[in-house]
Amino acid sequence: MEAPTTHPANRLVRETSPYLLQHAHNPVDWYPWGEEAFARARTEDKPILLSVGYATCHWCHVMERESFEDEAIASQLGAGFVAIKVDREELPDVDHVYMSALQALTGRGGWPMNMFLTPQLKPFFGGSYFPPNRRHGLLSFSEILAAVREAWMTRRAEVEQQAEALLAHVREGTVAAPRRPADRLHEQAVARLARSFDETHGGFGSAPKFPQSPLLQYLLTLAATGDERARTMLVSTLQQMAAGGMLDHVGGGFARYSTDQRWHVPHFEKMLYDNAQLARLYAGAYRLTGDERLRFVAEDTLAWLQREMHPAAAPAAFSSAQDADSEGIEGKFCVWTAAEFGAVLGADTDLAARLYGVTQAGNWEHGLNVLERRNPRSVQTALGLDDNAWRQWEQSVRQRLYAVRSRRIWPITDDKVLADWNGMALRAFAEAGRLLGRADFVETARTLARFLLGTMVSEGRLRHAWRDGTLRAESYLADHAQVGLGLLELHAATGELEWLQSAHDLAERLVDQFHVEGEGFYDGEPGHLPLRARDLYDGAVPSATAAACELLARLAGTYERGEWADIVQASIERQGALLEAAPAAVPSMLLVALLSEHGAELLLPSGTGPLAAVRSDFAPLATFVSARADAVPLAVGRDAERAYLCQHGACQLPAETPAQLRGQLARLHSLQPWERPPGRSREDAS
Repeated sequence: MEAPTTHPANRLVRETSPYLLQHAHNPVDWYPWGEEAFARARTEDKPILLSVGYATCHWCHVMERESFEDEAIASQLGAGFVAIKVDREELPDVDHVYMSALQALTGRGGWPMNMFLTPQLKPFFGGSYFPPNRRHGLLSFSEILAAVREAWMTRRAEVEQQAEALLAHVREGTVAAPRRPADRLHEQAVARLARSFDETHGGFGSAPKFPQSPLLQYLLTLAATGDERARTMLVSTLQQMAAGGMLDHVGGGFARYSTDQRWHVPHFEKMLYDNAQLARLYAGAYRLTGDERLRFVAEDTLAWLQREMHPAAAPAAFSSAQDADSEGIEGKFCVWTAAEFGAVLGADTDLAARLYGVTQAGNWEHGLNVLERRNPRSVQTALGLDDNAWRQWEQSVRQRLYAVRSRRIWPITDDKVLADWNGMALRAFAEAGRLLGRADFVETARTLARFLLGTMVSEGRLRHAWRDGTLRAESYLADHAQVGLGLLELHAATGELEWLQSAHDLAERLVDQFHVEGEGFYDGEPGHLPLRARDLYDGAVPSATAAACELLARLAGTYERGEWADIVQASIERQGALLEAAPAAVPSMLLVALLSEHGAELLLPSGTGPLAAVRSDFAPLATFVSARADAVPLAVGRDAERAYLCQHGACQLPAETPAQLRGQLARLHSLQPWERPPGRSREDAS
C-alpha cells in the first residue's frame, strides 16, 4: 500500500499506517502527529495544517494527486506552515476533536479534513476537500493557504480569539445537565424514528443513505419485544439494502453507504465495522423472522470477511477496509458492462441480467452496471427451479462472475488491525455462530479473541492499532468496550469461562482508565489535545460511552457490581434530554436504557446438558452466563443442573427444562419496553 517513489521520502516513511505511507513520498514536508511537529510550530511561530484522512478515502486520494503531489503547494506549505498528516482510524480522538470544530465552523464534516491550528493546537479555520483551482465558488487550496497565512501574520489577535471561541464551543458540546428520561421513552423514540423512515425504500432520510447500524440494532431489540413498528422499519430496511447495489452480489459484503435513496449505487469502499455490525443484524433478524434470505446475507458477509479481509501478517485478525478505487477509478473493480457480463455467463446471460438489473445501456453511468437483486422470484419462475436448484444456479452465476472479477486489478486493502473494529467482528462471528449453528464462525471468533488478548495487549493495557508487528501505544475506551462485548458474546456461544473473565477484566480497566466521577466517560486518555475527546453521538458505530455502558450493564448483575450499574444510570441521565429529543442520534444509549431497565442474566451454572441448548436462542435482553459459584457471585448457591433468569438482583424460580426456560425468556421479551417491570412477590424470587 506504500506510495510509489516520486520524491525523496519524508518522515512518514517511518510510520506503519497505510494512509500515512501513501503520503511518504509527497514533496510536502509532512510530520506525523507528535511533539516534534508541535515543537517546531512553537519555535518558528507557524500555524499548523492538520490534514486527516484514511487509506480507503476516495477524496483523500484526489486531494493528494491534485495538491499534495504539487511542488508549488509543497513549497507554500513549507514556507508558512508545519504540516501534520493523521490517519483518523489510528488516532480517533484527534479526528473527533477537530471534526467537531470543523462541523461547528461549517455545519458539515468529511474527509479529507484540513484544519488550521495555532502552535498550541487550537483550531481556528478549516474545511474538507479543497480544489487545486477555483471551482463551484470554492477558493483554490493555494488561495486558502495564502489567506490563512496572511491572517496569521497580520490579524493574530483575531485568529487567536476565534480559536478560543471555537474550542469553547466544542467543549460545551460534551456537557449536558442530568435529566431522567421520560417513562415512555421508547414509545416516543419509535414514533420519532417513524417520521423519518422511508416506507418505499427502507432506511431513514434521503440520499446519501447510510445503514445506521446502531439504530437498526436498537430496532431489532425492540422488535424482539413485540414492537411491530420497530419490526417493520427493521425488516424493510434490511431487505431493501440486501436487494440494492450497496451489497456486493458477487463477492459479498456491504459498501459504506448508498449515494442514492434506493440503495442502488454505493460508495464502493467496504469497512470492517459496517460489515461486522450488519452481519449481526441479519443473523438476529433471521432468527426473528425466519427469512432465509436474511440468513444468507449474514453468512455471506462473514464469509467475505474470512476470504478477503485477513491481513497477511495477522491471519487471525481482520483488516480495516477495502478501497473504493481501483486503478484510480471509483468502483471500477465492481461494475460491469453488458458485454463483459455476457462474456462470462453465456447462455445464462439473459436471466442473470434480469436478476441483477444489467442492461445494454447500463444502470449507472458511462454504460456501466451496478449489480442489484430485486426480482429473484420472477427469474426463478422463468427457470422453473425449486428452491434448492435455484440456489445452486445463482451460486454458479456468482462463482463465474467472481472468478473473472478476481483477475481485475484489486482495490487496495488497509491491512492495519484496530482493536475496536475487530471487537465488533469478534461479536459478529460469535453471535452468528451461536444463532445460526455455525461452529466455524465460533472458531473464527476464538482465534480472533486470542489474537486480541495476546498481540494487542501490552503492559496490561489493550492497545488500539497494530500493523506488521508494530503495536501503537494509544488505548481507547471503544477498544475496551467493543472487545469486551465481543468476549461476552463468545462466552455466550461457548460457555467457556475464560472469555467471561476477560470481559470482566476489560470492564474494570475501562472504568479505571476512562471514567471520571461526576463527568462520565472520555473516549481517550489525557494527552496533547487541547481538550479530552468525548463523543456522545452514534455515527456509523455506537458511541464509545454507549458501548462501555452496555458492557457494564450486561456484567453488573453477574458480578454484583452495583457501582457499575450506578455508572450506567448516571450516563443515561446525563443524556436524558438527548434521548428524548434526538433518538436517531443516540440509539445505542437508548439500547443501554432498555437493557438497564429490562435486561436480565440467564445463568446456566453447568454450561452443559439439555438446558445449554437454550444458548442458541435469540434473546437480546438476556446476557448468557455459564459459570459455577467459585467463578461469579451470581452463581453462589445455585443448583448446577438448573437455570436461573435473574433481573435486578432477583431470580425467577429455577428452570429445569428447556421449555420452562424458554417460557421465562418469552415473558422477559413480551414486556412492552415503555412499561415498568412488574413488582415481584416473595414467592417469585429465589
